[in-house]
Amino acid sequence: MKELDVIIVGAGIGGLTATLALQQAGFRVRVFEQSASLGEVGAGLTITPNGCHALYHLLGEDAVHRVARMPAAGAIKHFRTGAVLVETNRGNRMREQYGAPYLQAHRADLHGALAAAVRANDATAIHTGCHFGALAEDADGIEVRFDNGVSARGDVLVGCDGVRSAVRRALWGPEDVSFTGYIAWRGLVPMERLEPGLVEPDSVAFAGTARTFARYKVRGGQLVNFAAFSKLDQWTEEGWSVPADIADVQREFADFCPEVQAILAATPAGQCFKWGLFDRQPLAQWTRGRATLLGDAAHPMTPFLAQGAVMAIEDGVVLARALEAAADWQEALARYEAARRERCTLVMRESHINAGRMYNRDPDHYTGSSHRNAESLGLYAYNPLSVPV
Repeated sequence: MKELDVIIVGAGIGGLTATLALQQAGFRVRVFEQSASLGEVGAGLTITPNGCHALYHLLGEDAVHRVARMPAAGAIKHFRTGAVLVETNRGNRMREQYGAPYLQAHRADLHGALAAAVRANDATAIHTGCHFGALAEDADGIEVRFDNGVSARGDVLVGCDGVRSAVRRALWGPEDVSFTGYIAWRGLVPMERLEPGLVEPDSVAFAGTARTFARYKVRGGQLVNFAAFSKLDQWTEEGWSVPADIADVQREFADFCPEVQAILAATPAGQCFKWGLFDRQPLAQWTRGRATLLGDAAHPMTPFLAQGAVMAIEDGVVLARALEAAADWQEALARYEAARRERCTLVMRESHINAGRMYNRDPDHYTGSSHRNAESLGLYAYNPLSVPV
């Protein structure tokens, strides 16, 4: 099995996590990315304890804490008054309870750390400018062809190419997607543009009527990442890097408190993007022959449980463990899917359900007693390093 040649399509967080986990398990891995250069969009992400276990194992605690920070305190605030409705302080409690902390990071920083670790193991592992074209399988292996004329042959193919996965389409054909009715804006604001003491505590969600504004500090507290969610009747563009005018966000959130207004007003030009949230039905099967899916390619989900990136990180570690444990590639892919599909389908569905809860709550009578999140669902108690595979 250690002679197995694994091809990864997509060098995002999930693809690089899988690559690094497979390298550390002793497998030969090549990863192909469609972008001309390796990089990630400017946005924040949450690393809950279930994902932190994996990153500690792959990168080491010191390396993780160089790119991610533990919020000192958190809260849910009233959208109009800014009053604290519920404290959500996690701090050291998460490490004590789950064995790993709750962290927040700039997506590009984590992505860069994973890429550096992959290249340290194999300087030639990552290939850029390779847009997936087609795949062909025979009794001896699987071949992937890219639009630039490059081709690669291996034993197993893992599609990690995101929410609009071309590998998924090649395996299962076109599918219907539906707009959820939710739109989001995201941005990054340098702390130096804001009044001292304004952004307190570190991590806050402002609960509004059919709208939510969340913000937290990243890059050692030098930047504030925000995500603003609202409802919209129609949306056509899929993807989350559509440039946006900050004035549109200011109009949509004009009745939110002064802290939100200050963050929006301080957003640098070109640092605001928007995306519409689309639904896909969970796949009944991820694997076909020698090819399988991972991360958003397998289980694209709305962001209302903050588990999208973490699910991809979990996938990568479990995939490597399945390949280590199995006698052949067929058994390995079956073990991987059996270990992951039910959990990821649950998170997809619960994230969608949570959106309805969030956008129908009354902030004037919000106590948090019925607050349902990833922790209350038991998701943090999962450790991808030790779950049965």
